[in-house]
Amino acid sequence: MTGLTIGIDIAKRVFQVHAIDNETGEVSSTKLARRDFLAHFQKLSPCLIGMETCGSAHHWARELSAMGHEVRMMNPMYVKPYVKRGKNDVVDAEAICEALTRPTMRFVAVKTIEQQSVLAVHRTRALLIRQRTMLVNALRGHLAEFGIVAPLGIERIPELVGRVLGREGDELGITPLVRSVVTMYAEQIEKIKEHVRMLERELRLWHRTSEASRRVASVPGVGTVTATAIVAAMPDPSLFESGRAFAAWLGLTPRSSSSGGKERNGRITKAGDRHIRVLLVLGATSVLRRVRSGQPTPLYAWVKKLLDRKPPRLATVALANKMARIAWAVMARKMNYQPELAAAVA
Repeated sequence: MTGLTIGIDIAKRVFQVHAIDNETGEVSSTKLARRDFLAHFQKLSPCLIGMETCGSAHHWARELSAMGHEVRMMNPMYVKPYVKRGKNDVVDAEAICEALTRPTMRFVAVKTIEQQSVLAVHRTRALLIRQRTMLVNALRGHLAEFGIVAPLGIERIPELVGRVLGREGDELGITPLVRSVVTMYAEQIEKIKEHVRMLERELRLWHRTSEASRRVASVPGVGTVTATAIVAAMPDPSLFESGRAFAAWLGLTPRSSSSGGKERNGRITKAGDRHIRVLLVLGATSVLRRVRSGQPTPLYAWVKKLLDRKPPRLATVALANKMARIAWAVMARKMNYQPELAAAVA
């Protein structure tokens, strides 16, 4: 490693490079076009490079690491305090270079192509589900204007469409124009559902090939979708000091507002990866339903004791926090979930 410390502000077509020679203290600032970016670093001996975790950052980090450079990525939120004044590429690159040298700075692991591929599947699935929800809500809203309503639930949509296109639609005088619109909605919803099922099949196939994902899936309330999302988003559990640190990264820990020795904890921070946080809360809700109905399940005693003291929604989030900690533990220790060990800790 040479004496160069470099901060890079990434954009789509232009890259701002701020370099400091650790021996002489000489500072240089260079603007590079996209076509010249990699060629510039091929000429340099291995050096320390810092970047923000913005779009395409993982790609460039892999490319620079392949050249022998040490690349560290940081959350833009942690870089912002080092911006002196104003907002431009030169100032941002300097701030990144400064933040890179801080001894307490938290860095983000560089994701592999495989991990980013799995995350792309997850993001696409989440987008399709949002689009499906929008279509269902729009369809319900249109039909409510004609006096046709159905109980809640995505599984009620085929029944609703059948009523409009069947005898009830004739009795209510539904016009051919409305029938064609309803048919269009129904076709789009079915296409999205099929695409979601296809993506979930891909996730199951990857899950079978990933030992870490299978370990995480052994945690109560964690299924294939949640396990693959956690493993793809957290490639290296050693980056977190503990399970609590991982839960805090997901935004599942209380917001602290303490001063003068007085501890004040508020609602959860909701920082970090919202997708994984939602999946964990959904899984925790499923576990809570089983506990409230008296069905035996791992962590039954812990959840039952919590429900006796706290409201169900608060207990759900607390269980999601615990699930995140256990998921980190099984990945860090490379072992499956052990109910007796979790019960002893609880």
